[in-house]
Amino acid sequence: MAPPAVVPAHGNDAAERLASVADVTASDGALRRFLHGLPGVDAVGLEARAAALGTRSIKTTAKAYAIDLAISMIDLTTLEGADTPGKVRALCAKGVNPDPTDRGTPKVAAICVYPDMVGTAKAALGDSGIHVASVATAFPSGRAGMPVKLADTAEAVAAGADEIDMVIDRGAFLSGRYLSVFEEIQQVKAACRREDGTAAHLKVIFETGELSTYDNVRRASWLAMLAGADFIKTSTGKVAVNATPPVTLLMLEAVRDFRDAVGVQVGVKPAGGIRTTKDAIKYLVMVNETLGEEWLTGEWFRFGASSLLNDLLMQRQKLSTGRYSGPDYVTVD
Repeated sequence: MAPPAVVPAHGNDAAERLASVADVTASDGALRRFLHGLPGVDAVGLEARAAALGTRSIKTTAKAYAIDLAISMIDLTTLEGADTPGKVRALCAKGVNPDPTDRGTPKVAAICVYPDMVGTAKAALGDSGIHVASVATAFPSGRAGMPVKLADTAEAVAAGADEIDMVIDRGAFLSGRYLSVFEEIQQVKAACRREDGTAAHLKVIFETGELSTYDNVRRASWLAMLAGADFIKTSTGKVAVNATPPVTLLMLEAVRDFRDAVGVQVGVKPAGGIRTTKDAIKYLVMVNETLGEEWLTGEWFRFGASSLLNDLLMQRQKLSTGRYSGPDYVTVD
């Protein structure tokens, strides 16, 4: 029987849908059987399709629309040890008004910072409508005990974070301890709840460059969605291999299949290594061709990128004026 109308992963109805398939996660053995029973990934076919979608030509009006759409999907990020309140406030100002010479430029989707900078970002953004995202759970390694990870999450939520980007324990996943990873995601999801009953949205980062195989990426995607992830995210941006078109395509297919099977809609966020307008448009084509227009919104698709915004702004100005600006046209963050 087909599932009822699709519900968003962050809605109360999603928990009921997930409870209906609880037998899949009732034990480590059941979860292992389910994940290893997923169809194997045809690596050649996956890479060929990703490459083919990347050759689509987007021109003039469609390109202008794609650039504005991509800007509105960016999680503008600063995750450095040298971050200061001043740097975060400057990034927030850029997110609200990316191009001071053109007030018609869209705002970004979110500003992403460490937990101790959430309050600063929240105050700087005010009622702009831009979300504050915070990494948590001992980002980027994930190497900490659960009390530390949950305290990390709770601190960010208490400070006003609208979204939490957690990292899975890749060591546990690669060791086959799937139920441990599942329960960890569930606990972090619970820690995202506020006293008023609302909750920060949870993005689950796989660090796909460390998962070794496409089959592992598919398994991690389903595991995270079964645990209640609102978004699944490729990478931290802190390792050698981050988002790639084939891996992102595989994750897009996973959320499509999950929606069809369970009736819950989950977002996708490729992060790291996406630097040019050309790259961003390739990803948008991939989303449209795999999931359809309903996913072409910042509610369901995000870019984890910082340098990407500058290239989008320069290409946007090129379309409107017919010429490229000098290197001082955009700020270097």
